[in-house]
Amino acid sequence: MSLFKARDWWSTVLGEKEEFDQGCLCLADVDNTGNGQDKVIVGSFMGYLRIFDPHPVKTGDGAQAEDLLLEVHLRDPILQVEVGKFVSGTEMLHLAVLHSRKLCVYSVSGSLGNVEHGTQYQIKLMYEHNLQRTACNMTYGSFGGVKGRDLICIQSMDGMLMVFEQESYAFGRFLPGSLLPGPLAYSSRTDSFITVSSCRQVESYKYQVLAFATDADKRQETEQQKLGSGKRLVVDWTLNIGEQALDICIVSFNQSASSVFVLGERNFFCLKDNGQIRFMKKLDCSPSCFLPYCSVSEGTINTLIGNHNNMLHVYQDVTLKWATQLPHIPVAVRVGCLHDLKGVIVTLSDDGHLQCSYLGTDPSLFQAPKVESRELNYDELDIELKELQKIIKDVNKSQGVWPMTEREDDLKVSAVVSPNFDSVSQSTDVEVGADLAPSVTVKVTLQNRVTLQKIRLSVYVQPPLVLTCDQFTFEFMDRNPEGIPRVSQCKFRLPLKLICLPGQPSKTASHKLTIDTNKSPVSLLSLFPGFANQSEDDQVNVMGFRFLGGSRVTLLASKTSQRYRIQSEQFEDLWLITNELIIRLQEYFEKQGIKDFACSFSGSMPLQEYFELIDHHFELRINGEKLEELLSERAVQFRAIQRRLLTRFKDKTPAPLQHLDTLLDGTYKQVISLADAVEENQDNLFQSFTRLKSATHLVILLIGLWQKLSADQIAILEAAFLPLQQDTQELGWEETVDAAISHLLKTCLSKSSKEQALNLSSQLSIPKDTSRLKKHITLLCDRLAKGGRLCLSTDAAAPQTMVMPGGCATIPESDLEERSVEQDSTELFTNRKHLIMETPMPEVSPLQGVSE
Repeated sequence: MSLFKARDWWSTVLGEKEEFDQGCLCLADVDNTGNGQDKVIVGSFMGYLRIFDPHPVKTGDGAQAEDLLLEVHLRDPILQVEVGKFVSGTEMLHLAVLHSRKLCVYSVSGSLGNVEHGTQYQIKLMYEHNLQRTACNMTYGSFGGVKGRDLICIQSMDGMLMVFEQESYAFGRFLPGSLLPGPLAYSSRTDSFITVSSCRQVESYKYQVLAFATDADKRQETEQQKLGSGKRLVVDWTLNIGEQALDICIVSFNQSASSVFVLGERNFFCLKDNGQIRFMKKLDCSPSCFLPYCSVSEGTINTLIGNHNNMLHVYQDVTLKWATQLPHIPVAVRVGCLHDLKGVIVTLSDDGHLQCSYLGTDPSLFQAPKVESRELNYDELDIELKELQKIIKDVNKSQGVWPMTEREDDLKVSAVVSPNFDSVSQSTDVEVGADLAPSVTVKVTLQNRVTLQKIRLSVYVQPPLVLTCDQFTFEFMDRNPEGIPRVSQCKFRLPLKLICLPGQPSKTASHKLTIDTNKSPVSLLSLFPGFANQSEDDQVNVMGFRFLGGSRVTLLASKTSQRYRIQSEQFEDLWLITNELIIRLQEYFEKQGIKDFACSFSGSMPLQEYFELIDHHFELRINGEKLEELLSERAVQFRAIQRRLLTRFKDKTPAPLQHLDTLLDGTYKQVISLADAVEENQDNLFQSFTRLKSATHLVILLIGLWQKLSADQIAILEAAFLPLQQDTQELGWEETVDAAISHLLKTCLSKSSKEQALNLSSQLSIPKDTSRLKKHITLLCDRLAKGGRLCLSTDAAAPQTMVMPGGCATIPESDLEERSVEQDSTELFTNRKHLIMETPMPEVSPLQGVSE
């Protein structure tokens, strides 16, 4: 190990194939903690902004997850990052980020987390300036002697200096004779800007001269200037250095003197305030970056200079004091206080190697001890291997570390639903149409055999059902010595009358379903004793139901055959009564001691009605996306008009508003109208999603009866068709279900290795339309009809070879054959009536109580 290598204190590599330059690194207390500890701020040309707070456990450790305080993608390339007092009304530090066509100022803050992740950091945009010219670099300082705030000066690619007084634009001035931009720095002692022009000379411009010079858009001399009025932009002093400069830095000894350091391509120069040379040093290697700072010796300045030979030199004035080797070529170097360690050298390479290091000569004196050679006893190794395999086998048999067998009765959860509604409904403020929503009391009992540390009871119901309280916490004084979280749960059914009332039966309806059974029909009055609404002729084979909200469903039992018919004007309304009928029939025959009762569905699968619900839901999603985009555009326009008006009002010389106030009022009305439209569309989307879930439950139920699927296969269908509890713009029902069905078609329902080799997309995004989803649903039903079976085991990849009795046609491979299957299936699953959706269909699901 070399004695003069930079001692690695902390290091990391930023991103992949990202590029960085000298303005991309900054060290400051950007989150205003006030403890004197700096944070490392890095921006990249790919637009990524990262803030680090290095905390190595031991010297030389790489970056840990908690060291990265913040990472955000700003999309535009980041040319330079600086920290200063950039926001009016406060002296807090803020972060300025320079893009090629935009200047953004952010506040960085941290909020204390509630879990072990610690403080969470975020940035908030305070203001931004859109630039009319492409930016090159920037500098900041107390221009004009202002106190308590920093102004920003940006140099464009065509040599224009743009000065911003925090939230407002001050003025812009063209530098005379500018061809290419050079490095730019501000000297607070002389109140001047210093740069190196394309003529290879250092130039200094007073801020006051810039402020009172001709406007930037008047590059030619006007007649008044020729006559002597007005001021021209003149340079304060110049110095020809004979080479192009890489960087400029200003260092102050004290209040009475400061030095201007210029890093050239072969030399670095130290100049006085008036442009005279204090000293210069010829460099042996091509430099890449530098950083002057005050030395411990009075009257001298130290300078860190990195070069393209992976070296970092430390000069005291012109004397080389130290040379150390770096693992990369630095393009930026800074010195700061990190983790109570002062003087940490932070370097950044152009490909993203970020390193915090210190100077020292502490070589490693460790020598590896000699390994004692000994012969291996293979018999003992075999015995040890068998013992380890036995331990692993026993652990697998016991199903991990969780206590599953002997402690199942430590906590029992049971629930009892009251047979009657509450005398005073707890949902007094909820009305569904002309009906007042009733309420029912559920009694949940917890029985614990041992003392538990903490019990949390969570109750969940699907909308539109609601709870008066869904979280309960029980604290105990004694603590559980194990501390292992465990979960117990129970499910129970709610009464049908909670959302359904007796209604008048109807003989005609748009949508009808017929359920076949293998037993004689049962009186509907015995199946639904609480819904008796008999007519004059005392019919017992017809019963009507009315949902809260107005929808009606009619149930008919055949007098001669073993069939039941469910009919309604709304397709999605059929599910709840159909499901309730099957459950009550099964319970009825179980009480009679009959175990071979079975239901089946032999009609055509109502896919067309189902597809209409899917299309309506998808149209609302697309409409919501368009409305949100339009709302975002109007919001941007509203803020832009506000900024223009604010600039006019702040101007010392009043200017006409040019109808900006009228435009602001019109834009505000558009924003409010669009916000109302977005909210209305979200309500419609919620209702549509509720209808779609009800229809999906019905389709799954009918497929299970149609193909006599087992409970495990129905669970697979439910997981594929009902993956989401709520629908969002970021992750919607259509793309999620399409991915799940595609997976089933390419695994357990595939028929060839060609289909199994196809890979699904790793990213879900909203589709252009629903044709692909509807084709896959049709193909799923077709393959189930031809003998395919749902399975999640490892053997599911094998091609399906079993067919139903009577023989089935082969499943097509090509897209052309799939289209033919889709046409045939469309003819098979005929449409009965066009569906018009008006009110949401409420869902009833088992109420789950979960305690842990």
